Amino acid sequence: APMPGKVVKVNVKDGETVRRGQALLVLEAMKMEQTTTSPTDGVVKHVLVREGEQVTAGQVLIVMEA
Repeated sequence: APMPGKVVKVNVKDGETVRRGQALLVLEAMKMEQTTTSPTDGVVKHVLVREGEQVTAGQVLIVMEA
């Protein structure tokens, strides 16, 4: 997570193939929403958070394999 906040929406699931730039999840921090996108083409190995969960800065949210 780039900053502490709340997971508003998870757009992917384990095993899903994603493309570079695809929205993975949305975080809310300081009343603003930030969409986290895939840095590369790959496969989602594990989604480690759920919608509504509070996260801390630097927390791993999704594990991917390129």
